[in-house]
Amino acid sequence: MRRILITLAILIACVAAVSATWIFRGRQISLFIDRFGTIETNSARIHSIAYEGSGTGGILHINDLALGLNDKNGPIPNIGSTKDGQLGLAAGGKVFPFGPPRSEAENLAAVPPAGDDAFIRIRRSALSWPTPFDLNFMTGHSPSWKRHCYYQVIWKKPSGAKLEMLWRYEQYFYPGNGWGSSFMTHERSTGLIRVDIRL
Repeated sequence: MRRILITLAILIACVAAVSATWIFRGRQISLFIDRFGTIETNSARIHSIAYEGSGTGGILHINDLALGLNDKNGPIPNIGSTKDGQLGLAAGGKVFPFGPPRSEAENLAAVPPAGDDAFIRIRRSALSWPTPFDLNFMTGHSPSWKRHCYYQVIWKKPSGAKLEMLWRYEQYFYPGNGWGSSFMTHERSTGLIRVDIRL
């Protein structure tokens, strides 16, 4: 009988330790697991791209998505006109041209030229984490779960030039309403996290 009670106590202690780790370190655990794989939820070709800003920071509009470029904790690319008049992005001393600008657009805008292979993938974490201690005193409506969402732009030119951009945001789950917007931010964890240009 004593052996059964000791075994039961150890089991309960292990479950409590795992639960506490999941609650208090869930975000870090989720980020670690994301390094090995995420779940794709959508993929679409890029039909239009527009830039709203002053050249540094601002917002990059890809199809119907608005992706921020203002996170000071990640890369901050420059966007403007290239030497040959195309809309382009510069990072790490390299410039990637998106295409000829559309003159009718209010902001700098372009469409992928013929022959370009440009698409955006939306992925999410395989592991969500519980947030029992998140309280919203303004609305009284707090998320019970959170997970990461990733927006990845992959743009290839016929010349072999390639651009990859990756954003990470948080998505909240509200009981009764399900998963909400996937553009929530968290200090030092979200926003544009990678820009890679290969020429």
